Amino acid sequence: MDQDSHCTAERELFETVSTMTTFSNTNTSDEEQNQPKAEISCQARKENPEKDDPQDSSAFVNPNSSMTTKELQEYWKNEKRQCRQVKLLFEISSTRIVEHHLSKYVMYKIIILQTESFDSNKSVIERRYSDFEKLHRNLLEEFSEELEDVTFPKKTLTGNFTEEIINERKLAFKDYLRLLYSMKYIRRSKKFIDFLTRPELREAYGCLRGGQYTKALEIFLEVIGLQERLTRGNPVSVVPTLCAIVVCYKDLENPASAFEYGEKALSRLHMYTSHRYYIPLLETMITLAYELGKDFLSLQEKLEEWKKKKDPIRIFTLKELAVREYVQ
Repeated sequence: MDQDSHCTAERELFETVSTMTTFSNTNTSDEEQNQPKAEISCQARKENPEKDDPQDSSAFVNPNSSMTTKELQEYWKNEKRQCRQVKLLFEISSTRIVEHHLSKYVMYKIIILQTESFDSNKSVIERRYSDFEKLHRNLLEEFSEELEDVTFPKKTLTGNFTEEIINERKLAFKDYLRLLYSMKYIRRSKKFIDFLTRPELREAYGCLRGGQYTKALEIFLEVIGLQERLTRGNPVSVVPTLCAIVVCYKDLENPASAFEYGEKALSRLHMYTSHRYYIPLLETMITLAYELGKDFLSLQEKLEEWKKKKDPIRIFTLKELAVREYVQ
């Protein structure tokens, strides 16, 4: 396991962003303005794990930030905490045989725990052999060298449902997940994270689109903890899920909980005001704050400030954005 808590990039980032903040009024060429100013990530990466969803892979500090030195220091303190790796433990606790029409397969129950702490919010998911097989094929496309010596359990023509074969695969898949997670680039890859979260998110967004807000919320709340642990180095990636939770709570007439999760999402977008969720979230938070009798002037100021800087464009509402997620 690599440890990311001490990296020289931290000092470089703070100095770079401080310089940008101090000299934010200095004119720069168009070419310079289009270059990312400072990378948040504490590690030089072989590839961008979020490249399949560039809107959510916000790895750079916004050069137009107007943060004060104190705000910048607090922001970077939080980012340092995000850079520390969360160690996860994978266990396959049980299996069940599913017979559906003409198909028959084994579902493996995977329990994901955070080590070195009491993790009461453990995550539980189920995957079948074909899901693992698809993951392995996808990872081989990018990480063939890393997986060169990794043995994947092969299919057998007969005996797939015997207790012996099922127990062997339980152990094999547990070791397989542990091995993948031990590889820095793989555990940060979108393909690995999608394997652990995408089926549940697709189901949740399907429920949201169908107006089943209680069921959608139940799934979103189960998956958000796992998402946060898996993507701790890229906190912006969980913003869509947080915003979907806001939408569910709002439609279930629970503005207090909606506002709570909205604040979490907004804190992750503090430096990323160009993010597609930023303005719809701000508008929703203003409505919620007004409804709850909270101070909404600071949120209104941020909204007006953004409108002054940007050309008028079509902005979707928060709910319109949410229902568009995972459509394909």
